[in-house]
Amino acid sequence: MTSNESREIVVYRTFKDFYPFYLVQHSNRINRRLHFVGTSLALLTLGYSLYARNPNFILLALVLGYGFAWVGHFFFEKNRPATFKYPVFSLRGDMVMWKSMITGKLKI
Repeated sequence: MTSNESREIVVYRTFKDFYPFYLVQHSNRINRRLHFVGTSLALLTLGYSLYARNPNFILLALVLGYGFAWVGHFFFEKNRPATFKYPVFSLRGDMVMWKSMITGKLKI
């Protein structure tokens, strides 16, 4: 960082303010696809956990959801997942983005 550059620290207080940032962090199509697969598998696994009445599958759902997402961030998007700083907003962002992909509002 040169003397002319500065780092702006942004703190998001509302999801409405956070979501545009979230979308920028998911601009790489492979990253979005990995999120879609991971979120889909996580939701299916959570559904099965409820159906089977077996809470042990909740851990698997977390591993699937975050595993695919983090591969997308570290290897394709080359950024740090927002989940580390904004876990609740990030989870909500995943759900909103997943729904947008399912409904065709956002390209997979």
